[in-house]
Amino acid sequence: MSDMNAYRANWNYPTAIKAGAGRIKELPDHCKSLGMTNPLLITDPGLANLPVVTDAVASCQAAGLACAVFSQIKGNPTGQNVMDGVAAFKAGKHDGVIAFGGGSGLDAAKAVALMVGQTGDLWDYEDVGDNYLRVNVEAMAPVVAVPTTAGTGSEVGRVSVITDEVAHIKRLIFHARMVPAVVILDPEVTVGLPAKLTAATGMDALSHNLEAYCSPFYHPMATGVALEGIRLVKDYLPKAVKNGADLEARMQMLVASTMGATAFQRGLGAMHALAHPLGALYDAHHGMLNAILMPYVLKANQSVIEERITALARYLNLPNPSFEAFLNWVLALREEVGIPHALSSIGITDEEAVKVGEMAVADPSHGTNPINFTAEQYSDIFRRAVVGLL
Repeated sequence: MSDMNAYRANWNYPTAIKAGAGRIKELPDHCKSLGMTNPLLITDPGLANLPVVTDAVASCQAAGLACAVFSQIKGNPTGQNVMDGVAAFKAGKHDGVIAFGGGSGLDAAKAVALMVGQTGDLWDYEDVGDNYLRVNVEAMAPVVAVPTTAGTGSEVGRVSVITDEVAHIKRLIFHARMVPAVVILDPEVTVGLPAKLTAATGMDALSHNLEAYCSPFYHPMATGVALEGIRLVKDYLPKAVKNGADLEARMQMLVASTMGATAFQRGLGAMHALAHPLGALYDAHHGMLNAILMPYVLKANQSVIEERITALARYLNLPNPSFEAFLNWVLALREEVGIPHALSSIGITDEEAVKVGEMAVADPSHGTNPINFTAEQYSDIFRRAVVGLL
């Protein structure tokens, strides 16, 4: 393994990032730097009682910070989860948020930090039109983010994906100031993540980088970030899945995840346009959905992205670089890290295919797919993914 000190760095891109093993110890200092005296640590119930969280709380308390934990969050967080968090924040007279966990914990925490200062309903701040102008920015709570998975990159995202349980859809809550003020990327925090979740979240990071790379929007900086993010996944995801204690692989995957969410300012695409409704309808794991959908969407977009993907294959040093070479690499990677080939493997049928197609067209990610698919085309991609017909 390389010297881990080589991976210790401070970046300001796109926010203040503290990268390196052991840097979770700095958490109390970063809370204090943002004026917190009584932060609320928001995480998911699976993490709440694990040492990674209890140690973080203890270190904050030892440094003179009052610190409580809120963890009533589903795997696909709901509007009710967010408002319960707001109630806990107010009841405990908290003055900041520590967003701690995977995508669900981070998304919920960022939404709570937004909503503690607002008078409107959560959905008033959905990413539609100029809703973001309604936000009272001064009243938002400061956030320090600590990702425990290398997947969503939510720690540098300006959006929280929250499920509207009444309408059975995922809504994007957006404001440019939702990006956490400080991010701690510490690979030691991710060591306990099981291989299956390491694989699913790692493929999610790949999907973000890949869809950003294929987006038709002009944003050369995001294109470059996405290109290198994909290479990091290629080189390090199999290692992280094989040996969860490989700190170098864990570090590089955390960075690849952050890069994916930085790059998708350029937009996402059909993988996410389908994964969002499927997550809302079936409560399935977001990263796993993107992982399974990936080759089917690539194939559907082939006519427009072939040249771009060939250039990507060349960058990745794939033999005989071409669209086919890249598609075959994706299929081989999925197999190597244990991702199933069909949605039917995770209990999803095609009964709702028409509805899924309609929801995909309505999803914001649809707008930056390389091809403007119809609802019928989305339904067809979904049906193929259910039965594994590539």
